[in-house]
Amino acid sequence: MHPELLHLGPIVLPTYGAALGVAFLLGVLLLRRRAPTYGIDGETAVDMGIWLILSGLFGAKVLLLVVEGPGYYLTSFHGLLELFRAGGVFYGGLLGALVAAVFFVKVKKVPFLSFADAAAPAIALGQAIGRIGCLAAGCCWGEQCTKPWAITFTNLKAGQNVGVPMGVPLHPTQIYEAVGLLALTSLILWFGKGRAAGRTFSFYLIGAAILRFTVEFFRGDPRGSVPGTDLSTSQGIAIGLFVLGLAILYFGRNRAEASAEA
Repeated sequence: MHPELLHLGPIVLPTYGAALGVAFLLGVLLLRRRAPTYGIDGETAVDMGIWLILSGLFGAKVLLLVVEGPGYYLTSFHGLLELFRAGGVFYGGLLGALVAAVFFVKVKKVPFLSFADAAAPAIALGQAIGRIGCLAAGCCWGEQCTKPWAITFTNLKAGQNVGVPMGVPLHPTQIYEAVGLLALTSLILWFGKGRAAGRTFSFYLIGAAILRFTVEFFRGDPRGSVPGTDLSTSQGIAIGLFVLGLAILYFGRNRAEASAEA
């Protein structure tokens, strides 16, 4: 793969970083376009989106410290530099953004579920592009695989940066998730705006949780585990988000039906 998009002397542009930049840009543009449909000013949505991106980056790095332990990252300058470069754990980013959203919707006086519905496909699209960046960087690799679609990493830089096995056929878990997320993005956009607030966001939570829970079975990189179980940290969080998605869908539907009868 190609972990570095550009390398000119001391100037290095990581492919993963470039993919994140594209993901953030397209996500914000899609959010801005969808926001007026949900009664939200486009510029307000962009402002909130930028703050949520920053909060998400912080949350992703916090969960990375939790999963991999703070010892390596916080005990040396090199470790701190690696923490700054690392993208972090996506679910930490999602949780960080959700926490920040609860605060910013109050500040901006925007209904939380309306904003979440507007942002849902933007999140899925950005996540898919980020997984393509993971593929280029070599991170989030899969278990050894003998299938004809297995991929083999040969770029030594990727091995040095993230520890991906060299010369070993692996499940292309990054591609599995990227394709699944692009399909989820299309489905969310196809279904469009639902009558019940939170419907679109709940579809994202449920779909993304099922996808991530499944792909985790094919992952081969170290990523922590839920104490007392065979589940990875991400699978544990996926279960929680799946339940949250069902709850939002159920209560949103009941509220919409009650409003229609009133």
